[in-house]
Amino acid sequence: MPRPGKIFAIGDVHGCRAELEHLLEKLSPGPTDTIVFLGDLVNRGPESAGVLRLARGLTNVRCLLGNHELRLLKYRRDSDPTLLKPYDWDTIHQLNDDDWNFMATFEETIHFPQMDTVLVHGGFIPWEPWQEQPVDSLVNIQVVNPQTRESGKRSHITRGRSWQDLWEGPPFVICGHTPRRDIYRAKASLCLDTGCVYGGRLTACDVLTQQIFQVAAFEDYVVKALPHQ
Repeated sequence: MPRPGKIFAIGDVHGCRAELEHLLEKLSPGPTDTIVFLGDLVNRGPESAGVLRLARGLTNVRCLLGNHELRLLKYRRDSDPTLLKPYDWDTIHQLNDDDWNFMATFEETIHFPQMDTVLVHGGFIPWEPWQEQPVDSLVNIQVVNPQTRESGKRSHITRGRSWQDLWEGPPFVICGHTPRRDIYRAKASLCLDTGCVYGGRLTACDVLTQQIFQVAAFEDYVVKALPHQ
């Protein structure tokens, strides 16, 4: 009998196709295994379209919506260039209709009830039910201020604390979005964004066992110092 399929979660790729190919070789997924991308497959790195085409060519793949995909899809829907950042244009010029259609299938959250685990790009506001949180929060949250009840990116919240530090679970959460030098483990969550595009590493984990797999970036595509926390 074939072995039960594994589920591998992969952190933010950001156009680093060569590193993704190397990581997939290391994972060596079988025909019953599933690959889940935690969002932000595109932007910043050199081969956004190449990453999308590699991802959709996998046998069993699911993709979470990241803040970068969400912004591009909003632009695609509304034709409003004020939504975009300068580097978005580099990605847009690479994409064809199949790429856009693939991004439109990306999911907001993926729940594996048998493991009591949820995968999401950014994270959750700790004091609200995870199932009811809006997509803009799911893909953008990095920190929260428990006193003011504000949540958002590290650069936007005064005296912010990582949402992971306040998340008690259940469920256990696996996420990306907040780049650090190393994976970040908290009581009931695990962040896999280790800043490959910034010269860090591309990280995956076995969702059931939480075994970690990593490959080093081949170069610094974007210059940025990665924090430890």
